[in-house]
Amino acid sequence: MTVTVWWAAPTDPGGRPDLVALLDAHERERMAALRRAGDRARYLAAHALARLVLAEHLGADPASIDMDRTCRCGKPHGKPRLAGHGDAAPGFSLTHSGALVGVALGPGPVGVDVEQHRELTGLEGLARHALSPGERERGLPGPAGFLVTWTRKEALLKATGDGLSAPMDAITLSAPGDPARVLHWPDATGSWWLADIDTPHPDHPGAVAGAGADVPLITVSDGDAVLSVVRGTMGG
Repeated sequence: MTVTVWWAAPTDPGGRPDLVALLDAHERERMAALRRAGDRARYLAAHALARLVLAEHLGADPASIDMDRTCRCGKPHGKPRLAGHGDAAPGFSLTHSGALVGVALGPGPVGVDVEQHRELTGLEGLARHALSPGERERGLPGPAGFLVTWTRKEALLKATGDGLSAPMDAITLSAPGDPARVLHWPDATGSWWLADIDTPHPDHPGAVAGAGADVPLITVSDGDAVLSVVRGTMGG
């Protein structure tokens, strides 16, 4: 079993109408609603990259891929899945922060997250929300260490499909400076693996997680190269 993560830079929608054309109506509407240019660039790169990666895997047209975003509440804001593929569908996950977007693809449920290092106001309050009692007993980490833990937990919760609706403080992980590992997670259904992953920017920690007891082979690929292919030249 192999999980692949592609990293790429944000992409200005104004300069890449070919990538905008790959998005469905829902994605174009969501992207247009974002107020900041940087957010629109990250959204486009992440969602176009996901479609291109999935299209290569499935042998499909990236623009024709049907995404199901139905949340457990019934509204269309859940984790995207391939509509109509059932259990045979590959697992995939998107992330974006700062100067990076990422897409992970694996044979089963998978989650990926990246966070840009930044100053965190109200770190103690964030720690109460995100850190388990056991983690807090180790002492409050600095912003960099906290973001490593946050990235790991968000990757796990993306893999399960729960996202931030599930309590982060119910998960106890290894310390930020140690290899990523789930120490205690009573709410988990089944086993979940977790791993830190290299990114092109040292100040953007990344993590990937998935279903199963053992960490699979994880490979990192060039998402910029994928995005550089203009629609209509693929396969040429």
